[in-house]
Amino acid sequence: ARPCHPAPKRGAQTGRRSFKDDDDPAPSPQPMPRRRCRYDPPPLLNDLIDRFLASGPYAVVGASRDRAKFGNRVLRCYMEQNEVVHPVHPAGGTIENLDAAESLLTLPEHVAHVSVVTPPAVTEAVVEEAGRAGVEILWMQPGAESEAAVARAEALGMGVIHGGPCLLIDLPRLRR
Repeated sequence: ARPCHPAPKRGAQTGRRSFKDDDDPAPSPQPMPRRRCRYDPPPLLNDLIDRFLASGPYAVVGASRDRAKFGNRVLRCYMEQNEVVHPVHPAGGTIENLDAAESLLTLPEHVAHVSVVTPPAVTEAVVEEAGRAGVEILWMQPGAESEAAVARAEALGMGVIHGGPCLLIDLPRLRR
């Protein structure tokens, strides 16, 4: 059997250089800077995430009956961590055997920390409702945020987690 790439003849130029060919000594290896993964938020955001997860109860706006959708997955994530969580869906009803409130204003108890899993245009309306409901921190899950929603929530005095961190990743990791 012939090799795919025959070896070069003795003395032939291969185009490869070894350290022996260099006049300068080999550079000392530099440590690679720590690369942030997309789920590794900056320190101030980490502090806000810690405050968010420190106490419940929680609400999930955009909770869904469809177990494949993120609104349902986020709700179940809280449930799997034994957190008190309230689904919020405009049609109300029952989601994962929990009574769903039709809005943040109709929750059975005050909720200071809310996960938002809605399209950006809907999130903007959720922010206004959250302000009226006295929400302290909103966690806009990836895909739910818009610049207008973030700016308005901050103007209303709420802490806002946005821009990449995902509860499905962070909650189980931080509760280990």
